[in-house]
Amino acid sequence: MRKILIFGNSGSGKSTLAKQLSAKEGLAHLDLDVLAWLPVSPPERMAIEESKLKIDAFISAHKGWVVEGCYTDLLELLAHDASEIVFMDLSVEQCIANAERRPWEPHKYASKEAQDANLAMLINWIKDYKARNDAFSYASHRQFYDAFQGAKSAYTENQAHIEPSRLM
Repeated sequence: MRKILIFGNSGSGKSTLAKQLSAKEGLAHLDLDVLAWLPVSPPERMAIEESKLKIDAFISAHKGWVVEGCYTDLLELLAHDASEIVFMDLSVEQCIANAERRPWEPHKYASKEAQDANLAMLINWIKDYKARNDAFSYASHRQFYDAFQGAKSAYTENQAHIEPSRLM
């Protein structure tokens, strides 16, 4: 069974691709957003050790999976178990357009209105992708991609016209 990591900027299409692969191939799907943050306001990162326990429980429970997120520090915890990685390397402009069209994500927001209230902050976050130097940055994602020794793909545009099963 496939074990796929999908990563890239916010709005790059990670969740969309992960959902397609999950449905088509019967893979368990994990969005790292749900275990990267503590349920507090303002948002605060969960300790890496606690996230690791949840990641380990997920991969132990599933033979095949697709995990998506922008957290290189968490992706690194999964790299040795992954059969392949996919870098969603879209332009900032494409990511912003995707974020503006994003459907409601009920596992992250109480309502579509709450999600839309966060859109300006998200767009600013997307714009800073190549300028940041953290676990969510382009530099971190590029380094992770370049260092991975298994099968890997990088996409510079959304691949709606490509069958997910053709990803290597």
